[in-house]
Amino acid sequence: MPLETFFPSTEAARVSGIEKATALRQRKGDRRITALTAYDYPTARLLDEAGVDLLLVGDSLGMVVLGYPDTTHVTLEHMLHHTAAVARAEPKALVLGDLPIDSYPDPETALASARQLVEAGADAVKLEGGIRQAEKVRAITEAGIPVCGHLGMLPQRVLEEGGYRKKGKTPEQAAAILEGAEALIEAGVFAIVLESVVADTAAEITRSISVPTIGIGCGETTCDGEVAVVTDLVGSFPWFVPPFAKPEADVATSVRKAALAYVNRVQES
Repeated sequence: MPLETFFPSTEAARVSGIEKATALRQRKGDRRITALTAYDYPTARLLDEAGVDLLLVGDSLGMVVLGYPDTTHVTLEHMLHHTAAVARAEPKALVLGDLPIDSYPDPETALASARQLVEAGADAVKLEGGIRQAEKVRAITEAGIPVCGHLGMLPQRVLEEGGYRKKGKTPEQAAAILEGAEALIEAGVFAIVLESVVADTAAEITRSISVPTIGIGCGETTCDGEVAVVTDLVGSFPWFVPPFAKPEADVATSVRKAALAYVNRVQES
């Protein structure tokens, strides 16, 4: 059987990252955006076949794939490896690669890191933070690479903040998030992820800004779209499930049952 039966054609026309990002930005106020994390080739193919709009190669892979306690252990090399795996699926969805911690300390390094992710197959890149990241975002977007922002709870700052905390609880916090969003938009982002922002604040920011917001842990229907960690969705990482996650399957139980059946079959034969 030919390899084409299993793998996408390398001759398939690819829509550019800029075109994909522009199309998603234009969804503001229209159809909501669906996004899931993907860290490998088969998952990327399955999610793309389901019609997911955006595949995030998130630095959450540090925890759910590599077994680290948080995202601060993830390197650019890790992200390049997994981004390339996802890109080999040649998905119709936009492939968004996370810039990991310490890979964007200044505009020049941020651009160099973003270019490496694009060379690995990303259509666009994402980084965490607001006002202090604006010049880095501008350097990347002016080079023709689409950028998605990330505000609210920032996992790469978990150590300096002493844990994961809900954001936007006070008027001052809400104003700071909105100010950061406006700075990112002025620098050229096509969308902004809002993580663990209280629902009222997330909804108000979504109404106030011109680019789509993609929420996680912000309540239902508060943002222009949602992103979920795929292992939370399919139930393949049972050791920790965020309180806001809504599993649609129980892969962990299925794997355990299959492995147990295999062990029994081999030992009894």
